[in-house]
Amino acid sequence: MHRRHFTTLAAATLAVPFARAQERTVRILVGFPPGGSADVIARLLADRMRASLGQNVIVDNKPGAAGRIALGEAKKAAPDGQTLVLSPSGALVIQPWLYQNLGYDPVRDFTPVARVCTFDFAVTVGPAAPAGDLKAVLAWMKANPGKANYGTSGAGTVPHFAGLLISQASGVPLLHVAYRGGAPAAQDLIGGQVPMMVDTASETIEHHKAGKVRILAVTGEQRNKALPDVPTLRESGIPVTADAFFGLYGPPGLAPDALARLEKAVADALRLPDVQERIVGFGLVPSYAPGAELAAMQAAHLKKWEAPIKASGFKPE
Repeated sequence: MHRRHFTTLAAATLAVPFARAQERTVRILVGFPPGGSADVIARLLADRMRASLGQNVIVDNKPGAAGRIALGEAKKAAPDGQTLVLSPSGALVIQPWLYQNLGYDPVRDFTPVARVCTFDFAVTVGPAAPAGDLKAVLAWMKANPGKANYGTSGAGTVPHFAGLLISQASGVPLLHVAYRGGAPAAQDLIGGQVPMMVDTASETIEHHKAGKVRILAVTGEQRNKALPDVPTLRESGIPVTADAFFGLYGPPGLAPDALARLEKAVADALRLPDVQERIVGFGLVPSYAPGAELAAMQAAHLKKWEAPIKASGFKPE
């Protein structure tokens, strides 16, 4: 009886940490408001990762400073796999070249967990632009320099610098108009206040399908699967490419067992057909890669953007 009681007590004692672990909640920080592509992708992951992890997974929006607030909080979290951050690549490969006091080191202060998806950007025109392809619109802008403007979701973003590369490659001086997000930029595009916009396809794809705007080109190496009839910039005669990615990161020193568990949970989620369909519907490309590959991709993008950003002379206010 005593032996049976001891065995039962020992089993119960061992079960307590496991039960407590099951009760803990994984937070995915998102540095942008609800409703945008980062938020939608994070919620898709959270919903599907619960089963694989056996834990509750929630999305915690920490908008502000182009994603830097969420990254700053993730940097300070315990390395136990309970706090993650889903970040677009711009905050880790563009902003380090812009800010002397960024508040984090893009390499040392995070543990790459998994690449979730890649994406390019759409060059879209509204009713203020004339009919025709991208070359025709750029020719019109060159002849009408007072109308040679393009809007983006903000200064110091990948679309901002993609527009500068288009300007340089085409020989058309384009004036950048920074908005506080893609939605207000799209509204001004539709309203005719700005003739052209460069931003993620998700911001304009539904307006394009409805005939309110026209997506003339995408910035990736290949055509966007959600826009198979839209040429790339290179196909349009503009030798420019610009792409980006969403990555899931943990704090520095993330425990190896936690990293392996999280990598598997993301891989399992991204294999699901409904998740892939939703991501493609936003103009993004589901493309899982483990943490080591995410780190290599981040390093390549960090190097790629150094020269164009420094050459631009742009300094954030």
